[in-house]
Amino acid sequence: MQTTIHVSKKLEKAISKLIKNPTIDTSEGILGKWNATLFYMDRKKCWLFVNAKTAYSLVLINVKSADLGSIDDAFKDALYAQLVYDGIIIDFSYLSAIIGTVNFCSTDNDKRTIGFQNQRIHELDLWKHQYETIDKMPIKDLTNRMNSVPIHLGKSKKMSDFTTSINEIKQLF
Repeated sequence: MQTTIHVSKKLEKAISKLIKNPTIDTSEGILGKWNATLFYMDRKKCWLFVNAKTAYSLVLINVKSADLGSIDDAFKDALYAQLVYDGIIIDFSYLSAIIGTVNFCSTDNDKRTIGFQNQRIHELDLWKHQYETIDKMPIKDLTNRMNSVPIHLGKSKKMSDFTTSINEIKQLF
């Protein structure tokens, strides 16, 4: 099993050594593909991951270049911790098996997911002013708030198409 993470141009420049050729097997796992972008808060590098199927968000803060060798484990650990915080209790070994190997690929220009990323970064920027610094920010709580906001994922304009990212990722498990 493998998980594909498409990175933004800005993140691609920072992790160019990790980018794989997109012609490698791109079959998606249960969770589908993810998109990641790089943003800065208090001069610290932060990564925002958004799942394309569910719009589920995950934030890694203060990612250093020394951490890039174990970024797969950091992604799995952070995702597991966020799922538990959001009330989705699963076994870590099961999650690790679902994710498998993490493959970073160039951007796929998924406009819908990029829109979710931009909105999430804007929300984090607003909360940064409330908490003053990133070190004082409760990242798991703020990510939970982002994932609890009603979103529209369906094709039609029915109210039944509105859901939350947490409900959608629960359905995948």
